Amino acid sequence: MSTFDFDLGVIGGGAAGLTVTAGAAQLGAKTILVEKEPALGGDCLHFGCVPSKTLIKSASVFQHMKTSARYGLPEIDVPPVDFSKIRARIQSVIATIQQHDSVERFCKLGAKVEFGTPSFVDEHTVSLNGQKHSAKSWVIATGSSAAPAPIPGLDTTPYITNKEIFSLDTLPSSMVVFGAGPIAVEMAQAFNRLGTRVIVIQRSGQILSKEDKDMADLVMNVMQEEGVEFYLNAKVLHTRDTGSTKEVQIVDALGKEVTLRVDTLLVALGRSANIDNLGLDTISLDHDKRGITVDNRLRTNHRHIYAPGDINGSFQFTHAAGYEGGIVVSNAIFHLPRKADYTWMPWCTYTDPELASIGMNEKAARKAGITYQIWTEEFKNNDRSQAEGERVGKLKMLLDEKEKPIGVQICGPHAGELISEWVAVLNGKTKLTTLAGAVHPYPTLAEINKRVAGSYISPKIFSSTVKKGLKLFFQLKGSACDPCSDLPQRERDQKDG
Repeated sequence: MSTFDFDLGVIGGGAAGLTVTAGAAQLGAKTILVEKEPALGGDCLHFGCVPSKTLIKSASVFQHMKTSARYGLPEIDVPPVDFSKIRARIQSVIATIQQHDSVERFCKLGAKVEFGTPSFVDEHTVSLNGQKHSAKSWVIATGSSAAPAPIPGLDTTPYITNKEIFSLDTLPSSMVVFGAGPIAVEMAQAFNRLGTRVIVIQRSGQILSKEDKDMADLVMNVMQEEGVEFYLNAKVLHTRDTGSTKEVQIVDALGKEVTLRVDTLLVALGRSANIDNLGLDTISLDHDKRGITVDNRLRTNHRHIYAPGDINGSFQFTHAAGYEGGIVVSNAIFHLPRKADYTWMPWCTYTDPELASIGMNEKAARKAGITYQIWTEEFKNNDRSQAEGERVGKLKMLLDEKEKPIGVQICGPHAGELISEWVAVLNGKTKLTTLAGAVHPYPTLAEINKRVAGSYISPKIFSSTVKKGLKLFFQLKGSACDPCSDLPQRERDQKDG
């Protein structure tokens, strides 16, 4: 029987790796965690979710200050933003959360933490800082980084990615954003609100290309009203550093060449899996440009090596990485054949309005060949939304041929919070009649969830067949008001005729 140094080795201290490490160590598995960066927490804590949402909050408060008159308040002449103070706040939030992801905490849980770049020398052993560490099972959870941009001239033109944007010394006066995915549009809106002139360049005909166009357009329209400029269906010809500015030449949707001059370029053209320098070819581990290939139990072609999180190229969300980490613990420690199920995986883009989804949208349903019907509710009909001055957005529910929900999308205020009710409803297989009959506090934005369920149920309850049956059995007398009775006789005759 082979003897290994550890029961489990984990490479990567982000959401997936930390979940696996904490679970395995607490269950009694001798575990080693290896992280290449100087601190645990991964991209989400240091360069992603945490700093971006902190920045978005600062930008949102500043936007409210600038638009105070909308709420019946005095107009305020706000001074320019000092980005160094926002940067300090971002670092403070990161530092607070970092305590939860400290080496000390994981040591107390029973896990050994090492820093460096490991490389596989065989299927059970890695070389790290001149030493070799072996484990019965390994977990590769090295995450992803900003994808390289195939733009001519960018190799000689300074640019930033999500890794640099939160530590800028000053607020850029102008910025071109390459891409219009979640990171791109979140940062575009936030910096625009803070005072940067922002231009978004997108190759396709809509922003947030994985979302339904009608929902994505709601977000884009608000951003345009706030001042963000968009070039959709655009092709970037080249970039150039002129010294004082960065020059970007594009061909717009009409085929016209346009030259843009700004002081900052943000590249946000998707993510690439961090697979370099791991020695994957040495052990013949299957991988491609999307990442490491896994089965539905998150196993690689070497069944004792797992790959949860961004590294496998599936759902690149922190909560998805945490979920997949739990799947790995079940398989690697409990040896239970637990499979990942992404049917009800939720996600959210934290623009204003937010855009949240769970299950299938129309694009996914059409691709799967599913016949569906749509039920919608608009936020302008929600009393709390009106009170808060949030009138843009809607909820869209998709039902299949059996009239079962297959997906919900919400574009509106606090959509990321509102979608959580659907997480419970859909995972718990709760009937729409139950949701429609549930009591929600008034006035709340969450009433929109109840209302869309009620809109689906109402035609069945208040049908002519039901009314006729009740009239027959209970001798009901019918309507007490003739909607035409208040009309002049001529108009009643025309309506009847």
